[in-house]
Amino acid sequence: MSDRAYNTEILSVGTELLLGHVTNTDARDISEMLSKIGINVRYHTVVGDNPQRLRDCVEIAKGRADIIITTGGLGPTCDDLTKQILAESFGLKLVEDKAEREGLYDYIKYSRRFTPNNYAQAMLPEGCTVFHNNCGTAPGCAFEKDGKTVIMIPGPPKECRAMFTESALPYLRKLSGGQIVSHSLRIFGIGESAVDQMFRDEMDRMTNPTMAPYAKECDCLLQVTAKADTAAEAEAMIRPVMERAAARLGDYVYGVDVECMEEAVFALMEQNGMTFAAAESCTGGELAKRFTDIPGASAHFLGGVVTYTNEMKAKLLGIDPALIASKGAVSYEVAYEMADRIRRLSGADFGVGVTGLAGPDGDGVHEVGTVFVSLADKDGVTVRELHLGAHRTRSFIRRMAGNHVYDMLRRAMTGLKLTP
Repeated sequence: MSDRAYNTEILSVGTELLLGHVTNTDARDISEMLSKIGINVRYHTVVGDNPQRLRDCVEIAKGRADIIITTGGLGPTCDDLTKQILAESFGLKLVEDKAEREGLYDYIKYSRRFTPNNYAQAMLPEGCTVFHNNCGTAPGCAFEKDGKTVIMIPGPPKECRAMFTESALPYLRKLSGGQIVSHSLRIFGIGESAVDQMFRDEMDRMTNPTMAPYAKECDCLLQVTAKADTAAEAEAMIRPVMERAAARLGDYVYGVDVECMEEAVFALMEQNGMTFAAAESCTGGELAKRFTDIPGASAHFLGGVVTYTNEMKAKLLGIDPALIASKGAVSYEVAYEMADRIRRLSGADFGVGVTGLAGPDGDGVHEVGTVFVSLADKDGVTVRELHLGAHRTRSFIRRMAGNHVYDMLRRAMTGLKLTP
């Protein structure tokens, strides 16, 4: 088994990235996936569709990276130059891949916009491993030359992520000479710096497995990675570390190897056969959207209302207008009523409510970032008062408020205190 540490550079090709017309999610997604198999990403580079500048970037990457991963520039148009420049830089010819050409020919039958220049996509560096594109037309590829590993992936995010998961990751795993396994504890309620402080001494002593915290927008994770001859051995190395870390973090851990709060809540609702409904104000329907993005959500989410104005809180939920007038829409009392009434109206096991100030304007009483979130169940109603920061963005306040709602739901289903 090789213990070599591979350094990686991601070279994203496309003038649209430099102009800001498109967000470079490819580099983010690839970095995240590589971290889970223990491959270090040292550099992100973005270059426009210019042959000389692309050549220059490739030469720089050859001088400082063991693995060069490119995204974009594999299409049929005149500015799609990635394959040509990479092949040229490594002294390789482009040759036609018969299977890919035939696949492109089959595509003609289903597309009236297919033109002959599409066949250029079947021209690939000689001797490369071809990555078939199951989401588009441009194939990717990988080759090893001059002590470097080169991987080329299409730029469209859906194609990039699918091809990297299906083809590039298995290819790269072979480089390690062993098996790399990674798991993560997903954490809500404390930040990355607090987690780092909690485990700093232990992390400094670790070599294999390793442990590292990572910040996300409104939560964080602690990732544990091990390398061994077999996946089973790596899993056995990780297990006690994960157990110790989870015990130390306690209620802050909301899931293992999950992507988000709502995914963890969905899993708990599946296990317990439970349902909920939502009454939203400042989140504007985001709670409902986040949950219904998950396939199978209809079994557990009965519905919701967006009562953005005081009038709608009264008309749709039946909240007393006098209560709203006296306490204000952003209040403990109104949040209490929102959760209680949506539960009664829907017949769900849980009703949740959220009302607050996402900004940029306040209400003359509370500062921006003040939010009340609530949960009603058969035992009563619990309300959390949040102060999420007067200078935070609207999107941050909305997402963080949603995370607090989902945190209350997962605590209710696991017997934890609803207000930690």
